[in-house]
Amino acid sequence: MGNHSDCTWFDQVPKIELHLHLEGAIPLETFQQLIDKYEPPAGRLSMAQLKERFDFRDFPHFLTTWSWKNQYLREYDDFALIAEETAKDLLRQNIRYVEMIFSPSTFLGQELTVQGITEAIRRGLNCVPGIEVGLVVDLVRDDGPSKAALTLSAASEVRDLGVLGINIGGTEHEFPPELFEPVYNKARRLGFYTSAHAGEGAGPASIWGAINSLEVDRIGHGTRAVEDERLMAHIQDNQIPIEVCPLSNVKTRVVDVIENHPVRRFFERGLAISINTDDPMMFGNSLADEYRALVDRCGFSRRDILSLIRGGIDTSWQLPQAKEALLSSFISSPAWRY
Repeated sequence: MGNHSDCTWFDQVPKIELHLHLEGAIPLETFQQLIDKYEPPAGRLSMAQLKERFDFRDFPHFLTTWSWKNQYLREYDDFALIAEETAKDLLRQNIRYVEMIFSPSTFLGQELTVQGITEAIRRGLNCVPGIEVGLVVDLVRDDGPSKAALTLSAASEVRDLGVLGINIGGTEHEFPPELFEPVYNKARRLGFYTSAHAGEGAGPASIWGAINSLEVDRIGHGTRAVEDERLMAHIQDNQIPIEVCPLSNVKTRVVDVIENHPVRRFFERGLAISINTDDPMMFGNSLADEYRALVDRCGFSRRDILSLIRGGIDTSWQLPQAKEALLSSFISSPAWRY
């Protein structure tokens, strides 16, 4: 056991996050600042009212709230602001490396471009040394494959801004992975890594689709894989990485209570998993909270948590030498003890 108390070890251990939506990770104070910018005084929300907005009845309600939130991101400077403030918040949590998802096509009706949004986000991130952030473009399945293809083409023009890969989030049960097979084929030809939200808002068939049609490098969530033993075996045999988001799944009612989350079964089975927060502004969680919940309520040990952090490094989209350097820096941290 290290010298850190139970209440701070989870905060102090160095961390990595591979499934984090920028628009869902804005610090609440920063988001309130954006509301104040665009709303007349009568329409502004107190912090208590803002937190109440993020109490979700179910997954569709979460998606509706996600859309409501996006109306307050209207200018390039807004994206630079949220990128900078989110990076500062992550650094305070000792999160050293992030693969950050953002959804530029959501905002194109406001005369913004994918390229301009990406540039603004990178501008904000560059203001915060000490944390490395790779970008992942969400092609937004609700927009359909044609718009996804346009977003991909635009993203390819700004790859030099640290755009590592693509993802599809949104209404999973209405827009199955198979629709996006040509887009994912093109993404691979362009040299992008690929992931997809699957097994969150829909069942095992969605995960099979992400694997077989999209040939993803990682699966986002994958929670409902446990409903199909053949799928579990396939994921295990092929070591397909899963970006697990336990507290998110509880908040959106995909899982009823954390004790029933399949993360422990995934871990015991030797699946390649990482632990992530998904949308911490909207769910009120942090990576430290995730780790603490796994230890306190799901049978994990501190040693297991360190193993999960290593898993995050292993399944990240960094070059091998960068992974080695990051792991070395983590291991040298005084908190890297259990």
